[in-house]
Amino acid sequence: MSIRRHPLLLWAFAICAIAVFARLGFWQLARADEKRAMLSKAELALNDRRPQPLAFIASAARAGEYDWIEVRGRFADAPAVLLDNQQRAGKVGVRAYRVFLPEGGAPVLVELGWTGLSGDRTMPDVPRDADRTALAGLLLPPPGRGLDVGPPVSQPGGALLATAMDMPALRQALQVPTLAPRVLRPQPEAGFGFERDFDILPNTLPPQRHVGYAVQWFGLACAVLVTAVLLSWQRRRRLVREAVR
Repeated sequence: MSIRRHPLLLWAFAICAIAVFARLGFWQLARADEKRAMLSKAELALNDRRPQPLAFIASAARAGEYDWIEVRGRFADAPAVLLDNQQRAGKVGVRAYRVFLPEGGAPVLVELGWTGLSGDRTMPDVPRDADRTALAGLLLPPPGRGLDVGPPVSQPGGALLATAMDMPALRQALQVPTLAPRVLRPQPEAGFGFERDFDILPNTLPPQRHVGYAVQWFGLACAVLVTAVLLSWQRRRRLVREAVR
């Protein structure tokens, strides 16, 4: 059965395809708006750099916000966390985290930074830096979940290798039930021996890429519409010619 010879079937297929492509286009535009909002919030916090109350660290209501925090405390004697499959400048590596215990605040994962991996995927050492007693930086949502293939796995050096920042799973693996829902990213000059900056979209698409994909989806929707119109017009012309004979 040829779809070109059955206009109702043709248009049913075309409408379904147009609806799917348009929905994907609007979803990409919504993602672009979300990313712009994230960038705007982070920029505001970084430009202001006014320390927020320590109660914000544990606040579930602010889990999606960006706050500048200054804390005193110490790094916990707990395993480091290595987030796998993290890209930087086209290279693949891991992001290192350790639990920090602020005075008067909830335990929080501190992002120590990124480091590349060798061909044999030997995991880096992550010193606890027991002498450090003060930190200042951006409190922000953990990296997007991405592809989660299971709970954190203990490595030979004692660190936990995670494929996603699943905070409930990390609380259980680290045995820190009150671990904050966000992570603390210190200033780049804070040291720790890892590469770090305040780019909040290091492993995901920027807003303009989402807009570009939206344009492609809308273009496909338009292409389907034009194709359906042309096929219907051609069929109508053929029927008219056959009726004249």
